[in-house]
Formats: sequence, C-alpha cells, structure tokens
Amino acid sequence: MQQTTANYFIGIDIGGTKCAIVIGDREFNIFKKIQFETKTERGYKAILNDFFDNLDKLFNEFPKKQIQQIGISCGGPLDSNKGIIYSPPNLPGWDSVPVVKIFQKKYGIATALQNDANACALAEWMMGAGKGTRNMIFLTFGTGMGAGLILNGQLYSGTNDLGGEVGHIRLAKTGPVGFGKAGSFEGFCSGGGIAQLAKTIVSEKISKGQNVEFCEANNIDNLDAKTVAIAANADDLVANEIVKISAGYLGKALAILIDTLNPQCIVIGSIYSRNVNLFKPHIDRILNLEAIPAAVEVCEIKPALLGDSIGDYAALCVAINEV
Repeated sequence: MQQTTANYFIGIDIGGTKCAIVIGDREFNIFKKIQFETKTERGYKAILNDFFDNLDKLFNEFPKKQIQQIGISCGGPLDSNKGIIYSPPNLPGWDSVPVVKIFQKKYGIATALQNDANACALAEWMMGAGKGTRNMIFLTFGTGMGAGLILNGQLYSGTNDLGGEVGHIRLAKTGPVGFGKAGSFEGFCSGGGIAQLAKTIVSEKISKGQNVEFCEANNIDNLDAKTVAIAANADDLVANEIVKISAGYLGKALAILIDTLNPQCIVIGSIYSRNVNLFKPHIDRILNLEAIPAAVEVCEIKPALLGDSIGDYAALCVAINEV
C-alpha cells in the first residue's frame, strides 16, 4: 500500500497467546503488521525485548522521527492514566509493569495504554459500526463479556479503569459462572458461559433419556458455544433452547444499559456478530418488555463490523485517539 503521510502511528497489542505491532496512519491505513507468539512463561522482560527488536527493525523502514504516537492494547487490570499493567490473568508475571514509561524512555515517543475492550470500542467507534455516534457501547461477547464506553464523544474508562466491567453484573441468583460470579452477565453471555449452560442442559436431557442430536453422552465435556450455534442454525430444538436463554439475559442486560446510559447504539462483537439471526429476535422482544420505549427508539443494536481485524486496528486507534 502506498504510504500517504509522514506522520505514522504504532499500535501494540499484548495478548496472552500472540502479540502484534501495526503501523498505520490517521486514515486507518495499515502499512505493516508484525506478529509473534507471546510465550508468557518467558516473563515480561523477554516479551518486551521481542517488541523492541521488531520495532528497531521497523524503524529502518519507517524512521522513528515520523512516529507521532504509540498505542498499547492489553487485557486488564491496568491503569491507563499511570500507564501500568497489573497482573492480567493471561499474562502471568506482569505485576505492576510501567509499560508506558518503558516505551517512552526507550524511544522518546508519546505512548498511551488502554485495556483491550476499550481499545476495541475505540476502533468500532472511529471506523466501524459506531462511526458517527457520540454515545456508544461496545460489548465483546467473546471468551468473556466486557464493554467499552464512548460517552459524549469520549472514551469513558471510569475512576480507576473499571468502567465498563458489565460482565460482573448479576442477572440471576444462580447460573453459569462468569467473572467469578454465578448468574452474571458474563456467565450467560460469553463463550465460556454458553458452554457451561450447554453442558448443564444437555446433561439433563440425556439423563432423562432424551436424544440430543448435536452431542453424544460421551462428548458433553467438549461442548462449546460454536457447536451450539451451528446446531441452532440448523434448527436443533435443544440448541435453540440454549440460545434463547443466553439471548434472553443479553436482552435484560441491554435494557439495563439502555435505561442507564441512553446510548445511540450498542455494538456487539464475536458470538453475536456471527449469529445475529439467532439472538436478535429474542433481544428485541425483551427490550420491548424491559427498557424505556423512548430510549430503545433511539438506540440501534448492531453487530461489530471489524470482525477478526479488530485486533489490528484497536491499538492503532488508541494511538490515533490520543492525538
């Protein structure tokens, strides 16, 4: 791709399995991407050295003086104001790592840090399904359930970066466990939560002698959200029962968010964006029952647009948003 500007932005994605560096411009053109395995057992210093080695090579092609900002996306907990990463579950050993200070000291380039849900929210707001809005909620609905909040045209991360931890909201007294809490939003609406729900329901059906076409008795432990979605799309009754439960609680949680924050749109990623046809009818029904009609009327529920590319843009958008 032709390079169109002298001012570049670098996005750094720190993940538990893979890490990536992207370089792009204000128009979201990505000129180069470098990816490597995290191998967390090596410790954070070795992982940061991999970033430095790759960045040093990148600066041979894109001079450091032309880099305007670095943006870092990483799973929390973290402090975006202080630029410190605090022991994310998927990054063992990253205990109080002042990652912003480390990058700024090494390269002399302004650096910003955001948790991955906020970074993805920025990407969907700046260039995806939420583009053009001032009040948007982004829901991850993947392995877990997190949120990024865009309020009055700005990212809102809360007093200590815990704004948007909607997965912790308890929606029922009992139910699948998510975010360490049974019956939570994440418990009912995440890949892991749907898998738990499926195992419970399928086990009950089989124990009563009922046939479950998409799962044999000896394969219950391997059930996951993808298996359920495939079966539900094939009109399997049990799979659709599981989806209906998850979608019902998703609708209840959306009603709470709509009534509380009055957003223009809620953008939902991963599982929802791949299965809108399964979830949307149930969501619409619940919203009509539970939420303030005038608030529902001005809020669109949209599937995320960036799909598997969102990780490439998220950290880049952290950098661009700072400027």
